[in-house]
Amino acid sequence: MKLHLLGVNGPFPESRGATSGYLLEAGDSLFQFDLGSGVLGMLTSLTAPETVSALFISHWHFDHTADIPVLMYRLQAYNQILPVYGPADPSSPVYSLVSSVPCFSFTEVSPGQVLNLHGAEIRVNAARHPVPSVGYCLSCEGKTFGYTGDTNTLPSLAADYRGCSLLLADGLFPSDAWTEDKPHLSAAHAARLASDAGVGGLVITHLNPMYPRRTLLEEARVFFPGVKLAEAGAVISL
Repeated sequence: MKLHLLGVNGPFPESRGATSGYLLEAGDSLFQFDLGSGVLGMLTSLTAPETVSALFISHWHFDHTADIPVLMYRLQAYNQILPVYGPADPSSPVYSLVSSVPCFSFTEVSPGQVLNLHGAEIRVNAARHPVPSVGYCLSCEGKTFGYTGDTNTLPSLAADYRGCSLLLADGLFPSDAWTEDKPHLSAAHAARLASDAGVGGLVITHLNPMYPRRTLLEEARVFFPGVKLAEAGAVISL
């Protein structure tokens, strides 16, 4: 498997950047995780978006879904239908669009579900965020990719992502900015999660341009020395 980091910021992009969006090559299939602001152009530079096997949405905040309405225009132009999976959130206008427009084939998911698509097994995990949210583990050809989506601490996280070959984790906050009621993990919490779960590798994402990357990396390395911060355009082999 190969992971393409298309957009790595949140909740807004850095200069010339993009918010959350990740393309996973698994077997003969392409799976897109989230499609935030600026991600569609990055995706299109790699493949025709309508050839993606499925789009998995962690939650419907705009920094994870802003390019979906624009994707709709492309799908309509090419007369294509894209399968989309995500949690139900009727309060979101993007959710309402995806669940009602014919160019999207929407399937609601919830924690604990297991999907089998194109030779891959996808497990839906719980997340803690102000809106309905999930994470995912996708297993294919003996490797497992884990994506936490946006979440703060949750007792089930270590078990949910145990043994992942690669974990892509929300780690937005430096330690001095994190509190229990925040909507995201700190970089140190993400690293502790990776250590507790025994993952093979950790990439911290959802990077807020307000916070110094060096601080996040130094704090995370205390708990998971091999941690990396997400870099837009990077390709990681599992």
